[in-house]
Amino acid sequence: MHDNIKALVTQREVGKDTKSFRNALRSAVREDPDCILVGEMRDLETIEMALSAAETGLLVFGTLHTNSAAKTVDRVINVFPSDRQEGVRAVLATVLQGVLAQQLLRRKKGGRCAAVEVLFGSPTFASMVREGKTTQITGYISTGKRMGMISMDYSLRDLLLEDKITAEAALEKALDKDTMREWLKEQGQEVPAEEG
Repeated sequence: MHDNIKALVTQREVGKDTKSFRNALRSAVREDPDCILVGEMRDLETIEMALSAAETGLLVFGTLHTNSAAKTVDRVINVFPSDRQEGVRAVLATVLQGVLAQQLLRRKKGGRCAAVEVLFGSPTFASMVREGKTTQITGYISTGKRMGMISMDYSLRDLLLEDKITAEAALEKALDKDTMREWLKEQGQEVPAEEG
């Protein structure tokens, strides 16, 4: 539950306050909110309504079960039938302002820590989405460090250099395992043997 401290927060729990995500989202949009948080965008109907809300100028936050920015974009697009994907890419290119992806890892000294990937929208990013070039997103993030972006693999490297995680954990969660394996060797880390 979120308390009303410096803002009014209206919450709807599916099953308790509303019958479906669709009904909750439709009601939320009618209340003229400043922003909407969609707890989990897991089906076409929910994603479609979230995109429609964003198209009207609402700030929409949503969660998806993905481990990278590129996979997030692909997941949103691929939930739609193929004959609608081009239109969805165009909408997403227009409304998507950023993606924050995270993976939780065990800390060496107990507990967990998050490796995060941060992507900010830009005209270049919008073109990649619109043209279906999501495979280029990871490279785009790597070149956007001065704008505050960070790739998942660089976040994992930072956690390893800070001695928070093991080399095995970094390699297990890495998106580009070959590059991570090479970097670990350069750092003098013991690298687990390749499987296969």
